[in-house]
Amino acid sequence: MKNNIDQYIRKCVENDREAQLKIYQLFSPVLYGLCLKYMRNEDDAKDVFQEAFVIAFQKIEQYKFQGSFEGWIKRIFINKLLETLKKKKKGVLFLDTFDTNIAEEEELELEPIEQEKLLEYIQELPDQYRMVFNLYVFEKMKHREIAALLEISEGTSKSNFNRAKNILKKKILTVLNSKTA
Repeated sequence: MKNNIDQYIRKCVENDREAQLKIYQLFSPVLYGLCLKYMRNEDDAKDVFQEAFVIAFQKIEQYKFQGSFEGWIKRIFINKLLETLKKKKKGVLFLDTFDTNIAEEEELELEPIEQEKLLEYIQELPDQYRMVFNLYVFEKMKHREIAALLEISEGTSKSNFNRAKNILKKKILTVLNSKTA
């Protein structure tokens, strides 16, 4: 499979439409899911998805076959998602708040819930909380890395993550309590 992907990438550098379609088909489910996690609605997710794919194909010659291609293309998508969210908020995304009662690497303990419902709850989070939550949980980034990427303090990253987590917990517990009542 890796050899096929490498061949498709080489052909994409030459603007081969069939190879571009193959790359699109192979990676679009994961990348569209990524867009849905960061954007508030499907229309915005679709817009960023298309724009990020265009950027990826424009920059594909920059991929040096070191590391995974999926990781490389995901980085392009994440950068486009963050850029889009920052533009929507005109640069005022984060309040520099420090919560001194933040557990460093506290596990997210939630009851099982339908994936679609969880995605809906994540989409409803305020932008700043959603970005930090997604980067930490789904992209496995450390708060130090998130802070550098988003140009915020590490304390703000931790605070926003914990606030996102608390909002999600409350929503999930409300749903679970209403089912058992």
